[in-house]
Amino acid sequence: MLLLSAPGVQAQGVIRDIGNRFKGGGGGGNNDSLQRRNKFEDSITISARYLDSTRSYSLDSSINDFYRRFPVPTTYNYLGNTGTAAHSILFAPIIRTGFDPGFHALDLYKWTADKIQFFNTTRPYTELAYLLGSKTQQIIQVHHTQNFKPYWNIGLHYRLINSPGYLKNQRSNHNNYLFTSWYQSPNKRYNNYVALIGNKLQVAENGGIRNDRNYMDDPVFEERISIPTKFGPQNEDYTRTPFGVSLVTGNDYREFVGLLRQQYDFGKKDSIVTDSTVIPLFYPRLRFEHTFQYRRNRYTFQDYSVDTTYYPAYYNIQLHTGDTVYLQDRWRELNNDFSIYTFPDAKNLQQFLKLGAELQLLNGKVKDGNKENFVNTVLHGEYRNRTRNQKWDMLASGRLHVSGYNQGDYHAYISLQRLLSSKLGSLQVGFENSNRSPAYIQKGLSSFNFNPTLSLNKENTSHIFATISNPKLKLSLGGDYFLMGNYLYYKNFYTVEQESALFNILRISAFKTFKVARHVNWYMEAYLQQKTGNVDVNVPLFLTRNRIAFEGNFFRNLFMSTGIDIRYHTPFDADNYSPVNGQFVFQDTTSIKNKPDIHAYFNFRIRGFQAYIRAENLNAFKFSNGITFTNENFSAPDYPYPGLVLRLGIFWSFVN
Repeated sequence: MLLLSAPGVQAQGVIRDIGNRFKGGGGGGNNDSLQRRNKFEDSITISARYLDSTRSYSLDSSINDFYRRFPVPTTYNYLGNTGTAAHSILFAPIIRTGFDPGFHALDLYKWTADKIQFFNTTRPYTELAYLLGSKTQQIIQVHHTQNFKPYWNIGLHYRLINSPGYLKNQRSNHNNYLFTSWYQSPNKRYNNYVALIGNKLQVAENGGIRNDRNYMDDPVFEERISIPTKFGPQNEDYTRTPFGVSLVTGNDYREFVGLLRQQYDFGKKDSIVTDSTVIPLFYPRLRFEHTFQYRRNRYTFQDYSVDTTYYPAYYNIQLHTGDTVYLQDRWRELNNDFSIYTFPDAKNLQQFLKLGAELQLLNGKVKDGNKENFVNTVLHGEYRNRTRNQKWDMLASGRLHVSGYNQGDYHAYISLQRLLSSKLGSLQVGFENSNRSPAYIQKGLSSFNFNPTLSLNKENTSHIFATISNPKLKLSLGGDYFLMGNYLYYKNFYTVEQESALFNILRISAFKTFKVARHVNWYMEAYLQQKTGNVDVNVPLFLTRNRIAFEGNFFRNLFMSTGIDIRYHTPFDADNYSPVNGQFVFQDTTSIKNKPDIHAYFNFRIRGFQAYIRAENLNAFKFSNGITFTNENFSAPDYPYPGLVLRLGIFWSFVN
């Protein structure tokens, strides 16, 4: 995984070594010749940008937070094994409008077009990553990028997440592939972006353990793989092979995305003339942009070891011994988007007005072989202005579905940020409102819709937010206010419910770094959430994460960070999980009362080599019948986290 940070933290696009020195050093002396010397000989200049971003980003070599490298953020709960279904325990409604198949439990492990990084580098750059955990869980990543020409960059990225798990039928096996190409013509008028993305997500499902704490507290079941689960094969030989997965009972989600974006600019030529070179410049005033995107999705659940008592109890489906369950939705999507940009200030590319139209064609194969064909027509616009003095940053955008399956969907967004002063920091305020159709799995003829409801209304979300950041005090305070109308959720494993009453949720957040001693820092983040109204939404009142770290630059090339990482949330009725349709569902009968999650870590970096050593879930320590780590926390009803987990992560970057 390649980490990026915004410019300003360090010199943009330049890899730096310890003490903020340029990598390599040079050491030429008085006889060096500037005319004969290659400025890239002992360093690399590398930058990246996102597809819809106007800003460049540089490499982030910080090592003090392991979760920059781990796919599951600390504000998420997952079902006890790396790669299993996960969702945020902070209130986070889906605001994106338009067609939605409705499968989001594995979204954390997908690569998407809006997260693609397009690079520009003076030398080939490669990063290899290997993360090994207890029970042979592993994450392997390879990233390579290089410019074949000064104006053409190619990138290749691969990731494997494989973890057998601690319980029966809990294995995950995810493969992600990414190819990128960014070509800019020598005269800087034409840009061509290409991205090919493949996501293959496989996870076995077990429905959680049976009888909850009865098994967890029994020393006979100290090896958790022996605990019976609610469904899935119970007598299979559970060898922990690190590669491949034989999916008997579980979900298999596959996605391919092909994207081509072309831009052509009209504007003014210019140049910078030095003693030995002429650097061509180009200031665009008008830009034409065309984006073509092809997407193919396949969502499958299969169970070849049917438990005839499980499906009637949770899904109201009667099955017989020897039956199998095989559910699948397939979707193909074609998008053609044409946009026009105007740049009022020729020398400020971060100020522009964009207007466009999009045509979307959808083709699906769903329940009982039925075929669906939809068309959507979308108008969209955007205005951005980040002033050249860096004091103001404004973004306003809108998107409206004027016809088709999602007619009437819209999303409006505005954000304004102001640099107050070097002492006070910056203030950002914003508002967004969306009106979105129910997901197809909730309303349509999806194979995963066991109780079709065709009278659902569009869900409306209003979001007001504000953040004040003070880098000098290392403090950030934020507030988010959500107002929900026609809120959609699952009230049990298969029934969709729509909340008719308006309700709101207020969230206040705080981030602060305290300097405890010369090499000791305390990183604190905290969230306070409160809902109004008697509605079926459960979130913890308070969530906090604290890291006490001994860290700094020791010796010449060694950066180190070691300490304790603690997360805690107040008790709440955490959502249950419906494995057959891959949905988190409301429940109010089981309260999750976890102890603080406690992890110890030792991270270090020596030039391009980084290592992360962790002992996780120390809170599971138990002293009975000897020392064990069997006092586990729970992420959801009947889904325990593992006991002690040891992880070793190695990340190695090379400049070729």
